[in-house]
Amino acid sequence: MAKEAAVPLTGQASSPTEDKPALPSVGNIAVKCPKCKEILYSRDWEKNLKVCSRCNHHFRLTALERIDLLADPGSFTELDADIISVDPLQFSTFPPSYSDQRNYADKLAAERKKAGINEAVVIGHATIESKPLALAVMDFHFMGGSMGSAVGEKITRAIESGIERHVPVLIASTSGGARMQEGLFSLMQMAKTSAALARLGEAKLPYISLLTDPTTGGVSASFAMLGDIILAEPGALVCFTGPRVIEQFMHIKLPEGTVNSEFGLQHGMIDAVVHRRDLRSTLGQILSLYS
Repeated sequence: MAKEAAVPLTGQASSPTEDKPALPSVGNIAVKCPKCKEILYSRDWEKNLKVCSRCNHHFRLTALERIDLLADPGSFTELDADIISVDPLQFSTFPPSYSDQRNYADKLAAERKKAGINEAVVIGHATIESKPLALAVMDFHFMGGSMGSAVGEKITRAIESGIERHVPVLIASTSGGARMQEGLFSLMQMAKTSAALARLGEAKLPYISLLTDPTTGGVSASFAMLGDIILAEPGALVCFTGPRVIEQFMHIKLPEGTVNSEFGLQHGMIDAVVHRRDLRSTLGQILSLYS
């Protein structure tokens, strides 16, 4: 007697040549915490605002995710989304002999496609707990959140928007520092954004700076540390020079936690370290003091 063909659970016979359904990607099911190595279910991790439920590690957010976290639903209006970087130095990422040579313009195009935004910062105006403000949110997923001339221009425009509307300004920073592909043009943004904040102060409007992981280099040396109130997420890397560079230069091992937000709080550089789930309510309380 011939053997009966196996019938799948759906009750329909399957063809030997029929493609099997693809298994779901592990990356879509779970993520691994880089700090405690705990395996977290993606659904629970996202419900917990991308914070590890075991060690409290705060994963990095995109600019759009952070805007959704901070701003009242439907209140954010983006400004100057069409401002993009150019290539003033005709910078080549690699020497001509390198097999994967790409110039800076090609790199920018690839980054726009990957990150889904035009630059490493998104600006606009919104409300937080019904309090209006101008908002600039940086995105580490776009070239490490590096500050080029377009980033400096957009942040300056966000500050000027706060002056025009006579509302507070909030900048959420995450950056590796100035963008090397633009050389001196990127370093000039430190003075440009700082000067805009000086005008904001002259208008007697508050500036709130939110430091997230990581905030380093020329960003930490300029507008990120100039806030009237400086908040930070737990465990965020906040420094000018990264710990590995310091250790290589000084030939010493830094004590644990000497370049994080808690260290800055202990030494008076940061006003408060706030858990991600409490950020909106904390910012709402601060803004109510100025309304």
